[in-house]
Amino acid sequence: MKDFFEGIAWLFEEVLFVPLEALRELELNSWWAANAINFIFVLIGLAAFFYWMKQLKKFNDNNEENRDPSAHSFLG
Repeated sequence: MKDFFEGIAWLFEEVLFVPLEALRELELNSWWAANAINFIFVLIGLAAFFYWMKQLKKFNDNNEENRDPSAHSFLG
């Protein structure tokens, strides 16, 4: 069993964490380049948020939502 767990440790340390090690080395040279992936994720999140808000406004403008206080069973 010890060899099995050491194999898992080797897999993570020598194979799966290689991209993270590269980012760690890159951060010493350029903080902006190392954090570019974070900026990309923020932009994707903002785009999804604005798309969601646009869709909510579209349904709100069409009055498709039942706004009666008893429309949902959990409201009472």
